[in-house]
Amino acid sequence: MEDSYKMVFAGGSGEIVVKKSRFIANVFSAENTAEAESKIEQIKKKYWDARHNCYAYVIKDDTVLKKCSDDGEPQGTAGRPILDVLCGEEIYNILVVVTRYFGGTLLGTGGLIRAYTDAAKEGIKASDIMKKHRAYRIRVSADYTFMGKIQYIAASHDIAVQDIIYGDKVEFVMLVKNGMLDKLTEMITSATSAAAGIENEAKVWYGCAGDGKIHVFER
Repeated sequence: MEDSYKMVFAGGSGEIVVKKSRFIANVFSAENTAEAESKIEQIKKKYWDARHNCYAYVIKDDTVLKKCSDDGEPQGTAGRPILDVLCGEEIYNILVVVTRYFGGTLLGTGGLIRAYTDAAKEGIKASDIMKKHRAYRIRVSADYTFMGKIQYIAASHDIAVQDIIYGDKVEFVMLVKNGMLDKLTEMITSATSAAAGIENEAKVWYGCAGDGKIHVFER
């Protein structure tokens, strides 16, 4: 698995209307196929009176699994366009279901492809998509005289600071992306004349949500 990828932090919904047909896109996070299939069934029950509930999902674990369905629309006009949007945006562990209420006018192959594509994009636009990074969580403790130097190093090298703890010494809980740990250790050691304590706590994943807050995941 790569060291970073985009995923759904908070799903959303978007809607477009094309020649009186309503296309409602609902976006979900899905960690596995069972979760994706369960949410598809929930949408089908919610929109039981709709003509079509077309979907696509991309699940990422050791391998990448992709699946889509036209749910009665002409082959290749619904599920595949939704899937193409997900792959184009490079978002993983995502499910998009686009519900269509028929408006009485046939849209043709090209019209359907555009409608399902645009609906999927609206749903994603209404969602909080997070870039998730594999990282080391470390704890750096130092005298307060070194606080400014450590903050400068973190800020200038895009190191996420999860927490700052004020006690006898100042402690920084940092999230360090893969490949940066040795370099960061060297910089802090040099800047503090080896006076800072650096403890490697765990391997985690983290990302920043739309509100700017840092969120940490075990996997």
